[in-house]
Amino acid sequence: MSRTIRFYETGGAEVLKLEQTEVGAPGPGQARVRHSYVAVNFIDIYFRTGRYPLDLRGGSGLGSDAVGVVEAVGEGVDFVRPGDRVGYLLGPQGAYSDVRLMPAEVLIPLPDGVSDRSAATLMMKGLTAQYLFRQVYPLHGGETILYHAAAGGVGLVACCDIAIAARGAKFGLTESRLGLLPAVISPYVIAAIGARNARRYFATAEIFDTDEALRIGLVHDVVNPTALDTAVQRQIDLLLKAGPIASANAKKLVRDVCAHADGARHDADNASLIARLRVSPEGQEGLSAFLDKRKPHWVQD
Repeated sequence: MSRTIRFYETGGAEVLKLEQTEVGAPGPGQARVRHSYVAVNFIDIYFRTGRYPLDLRGGSGLGSDAVGVVEAVGEGVDFVRPGDRVGYLLGPQGAYSDVRLMPAEVLIPLPDGVSDRSAATLMMKGLTAQYLFRQVYPLHGGETILYHAAAGGVGLVACCDIAIAARGAKFGLTESRLGLLPAVISPYVIAAIGARNARRYFATAEIFDTDEALRIGLVHDVVNPTALDTAVQRQIDLLLKAGPIASANAKKLVRDVCAHADGARHDADNASLIARLRVSPEGQEGLSAFLDKRKPHWVQD
């Protein structure tokens, strides 16, 4: 038996039901996967609320990607075997479960150097970044790119160590307008702008300009838009003058020195906080208002 999250109508989090489901032997072309980590993505809300329609006759599972171990394979499956660690992103909804049957062709074997937890965190974000930078527009080095709407964790994959802003750009940490908090990215933002500035901008959700971003340490430099290419190239030239191993170890040194004393507990606390907020009345109202393109009830005209 597998614990599985299913729903039979669209709506808020209350439509989700925890059920015990029977998972049989895999058929031809299938594999049975026991999950170790299941990713939670914003797109799951779109399926639950009906923004992305699903056939709910007989109910549906939820969740797009997960990682785990292959328990059994069906006829014709030869590139994964029982005991293999795998992840997936494509396929039918239903990742919110202990065990499930999957089309074997969508399974991605995991290398030994990548943990289950890391793979689950990066599957959608990493493949999205790979799709954008290797397929939509293959990057060869030397290009200057503007990466729009780096949200939902994709920005954490594609972000750089040095931030240069074009004058006129706007910034904001606006989650509190939705009744949420930027909990997942908070360690990185606080490290950049400091605790006092973070308290202000997390709470007010105000939009600020490049001068303020420079003052609080969110960016390293501000230049006119016409000078952006030159400024970026100047930093690239400086980086290329440094030893690549030394550069890599410099970043590791900073990370190790600044590491939280109990990082695992810190991550767990953040995950618990954002989970509670997402299902709270205020969080549900904020997300619904966002999807309905209206103001949440606490915003007064």
